[in-house]
Amino acid sequence: MPTLVKYSGDDEHHKGSSFCSMDSTRLLPVHDLYNRPYKRMLINDPYSLFSNKEKNPSIEILPDECLYEIFRRLSGSQTRSISACVSKHWLMVMSNVRNSELESNKVKLKVNNQSLDGDEQENDGYLTRSLDGKKATDTRLAAIAVGTSARGGLGKLSVRGSNKVTRIGFLAIARSCPSLKVLSLWNVPLIGDGTLVEISKECHLLESLDLSQCSLITNTGLASIAENCPNLCSLTIESCKNIENEGLQAAARSCPNLQSISIKDCPLIKDEGITTLLSSSLVLTKVKFQSLDITDLSLAVMGCYGKSITNLALTSLRNVTQKGFWAMGNAKGLESLMSLTVISCYGVTDLSLEAIGHGCRVLKHMGLKKCCFVSDKGLVSFTKAASFLESLQLEECNRITQHGILGTLSNQNSKLKSFSLMKCMGIKDLDHEPVDFSESQSLRSLTIKNCIGFGNTNLAVIGKLCPHLHNLDLTGLDRINDTGLFEFLNACKVGLLKVNLTDCINLTDEVVMALAKIHGGTLEVLNLDGCRKIGDDSLAAIAENCLFLKDLDVSKSCITDSGVSCLSSGGHMNLQVLSLSGCSRVSNESMNSFEKLGKTLVGLNLQGCNSISSSVIESLVVNLWRCDILS
Repeated sequence: MPTLVKYSGDDEHHKGSSFCSMDSTRLLPVHDLYNRPYKRMLINDPYSLFSNKEKNPSIEILPDECLYEIFRRLSGSQTRSISACVSKHWLMVMSNVRNSELESNKVKLKVNNQSLDGDEQENDGYLTRSLDGKKATDTRLAAIAVGTSARGGLGKLSVRGSNKVTRIGFLAIARSCPSLKVLSLWNVPLIGDGTLVEISKECHLLESLDLSQCSLITNTGLASIAENCPNLCSLTIESCKNIENEGLQAAARSCPNLQSISIKDCPLIKDEGITTLLSSSLVLTKVKFQSLDITDLSLAVMGCYGKSITNLALTSLRNVTQKGFWAMGNAKGLESLMSLTVISCYGVTDLSLEAIGHGCRVLKHMGLKKCCFVSDKGLVSFTKAASFLESLQLEECNRITQHGILGTLSNQNSKLKSFSLMKCMGIKDLDHEPVDFSESQSLRSLTIKNCIGFGNTNLAVIGKLCPHLHNLDLTGLDRINDTGLFEFLNACKVGLLKVNLTDCINLTDEVVMALAKIHGGTLEVLNLDGCRKIGDDSLAAIAENCLFLKDLDVSKSCITDSGVSCLSSGGHMNLQVLSLSGCSRVSNESMNSFEKLGKTLVGLNLQGCNSISSSVIESLVVNLWRCDILS
């Protein structure tokens, strides 16, 4: 190899030299070499030195070792990229040249006694590439490796849903992209430990690793990343059935900067791995555990050692009981926890919820979903204990009733700003309004969504309890009508900014007109999607009173061309988004109205407006060139 690389190109033949790549039938007979004078050989056809089949000279006859040496000596990223386009063979060879082995990265130019680097840019790793499904192949990975290596460096790579990517493609990434910081592998069944080992050898700057449905990856690959990538700060493992406790323990030992950990549906990860990780990390801030075979021990350890955790999400922990959640809160070690989400955990009861409220002293955001053992008593006790709570979300907590809601909202010491109830089937309408209650001075946003028992009396009482609301969402409350909403609107002391009345099918124009008159001076977003009794009178009132309205949705309502005309006549409006989806009574006659509205519109939804012809739609697309039109 050194002889071939250093060959100077002399034409003289010397004794002992040979052309091992020549066809022997093309060489002169041996007796002619001795009988003729020693002089330059005359070759009429220089290509005849190659095989009969190869009529044109080609560098392809060189072995990969030679091509490798040639490619690493090419100067300039553009030259290397062009060379990589010659053939797949060249691409794969070039993709295995490490950046550190490129001669242009080693040579320094001396100008005015100053040292200047060659034409390579700094590999800061700011480029992002994503390959999904059939687009993800080894060849594409090799192309990414070559194309990004000298153009700022590959920083983020995501490969998802491919059974064609193998270790070969990632070997190219590892060798050519040492700047890689974020790697995401989802459902790539042919990727195993070897890939992570190669990545860990070359990409020491790796900060984030996301593994999902990678069944061939085991503790070996994860440990290699942990031991060789000291900057790793985020680790996500999902549905990796062969990763065990040892993998997490390696991360605990070797990753002092680990700040975020998410583990889901990994059957071999148990208390040993979780407790080691939690007790070892000093900077862990975000933790998410879902569908794991862990017990009360893990939550107790978290309660003792999770001093730096700020965001915690626990989902479907079937083996954790009331004792585990009680210990987590009662240990009072979660001194920095600000956000807690618990979903489908039977261990959350009234007793454990109250302990969490007392133990997590700076908790601001709480979400409970499908926690079927939490009742009114636990909810009220928790909100009283969590004195810094600002946001509370309850979904499918069916033991919560209207009494728990009133107890929560009437807490005088509460700092609650946002309260959300979704699909809580235990809520029934009140028989009569309570006499004694205290107004909430802090609540600004209220969502009551798809709670089928919620009625007019509840709505009227909550209006009096929460007079300072800015945002209101009553989606899917088919038991409320104009009467309940009238009382609510009149009780609000400040102007509403956002109102969502989607699928409130019993509301009519009368209450929308009242809404426009009372809160039109502040209203910015109004959603009346599915309110089938809403018609043109509502649009006329909106056009007259809602000066600052930016987003209006009247899909599947009874409005006609007349209503659209009223809306467009309000020249003082600044409407930006209008949705008329499913309004079959809006026709071609509204074209002029749309063009007037188009002066400010950036979004127009006409899907399901069957009375508007395709030619009108095409004209609108041309005329309203600044507006995105859905049809």
